[in-house]
Amino acid sequence: MQVNEYKPLIVAFCCNWCSYAGADLAGNNRLNYPADVKIIRVPCSCRVNPMFILRAFQRGADGVIICGCHPGDCHYTSGNYYTRRRMALLFSMLDYLGIEKERTRVEWVSAAEGAKFAQTMNDFASKVASLGENKRLEDLRCKK
Repeated sequence: MQVNEYKPLIVAFCCNWCSYAGADLAGNNRLNYPADVKIIRVPCSCRVNPMFILRAFQRGADGVIICGCHPGDCHYTSGNYYTRRRMALLFSMLDYLGIEKERTRVEWVSAAEGAKFAQTMNDFASKVASLGENKRLEDLRCKK
């Protein structure tokens, strides 16, 4: 009899110019990171509306990570500064809702940092797996 091992579902919002290219580099270099990380390509990390993160949790995500350009390297000049401010507010709201802060993360990954991207995803996936399944905001209609 097989026991299904729990694998967390992680949604990664990745900036088109840096982090998505970092993910591509990780794939080209055959670096391993969990297959349960679902990457959503966005033009800039500042385009990630906090509602997207709440909706991801509602639809069954166990963790959400936002990856963008390093501060000062944004293709749109100051987008990642907006991200940093917006996510600080969102994290306090998630704390109020009772969602562990370890389930969300903001990381700066450049296009040349494929190894860092893979390592970040592996670390985040193991941290989220240790927290267990997210049941706080789940919508039972979205379950399989």
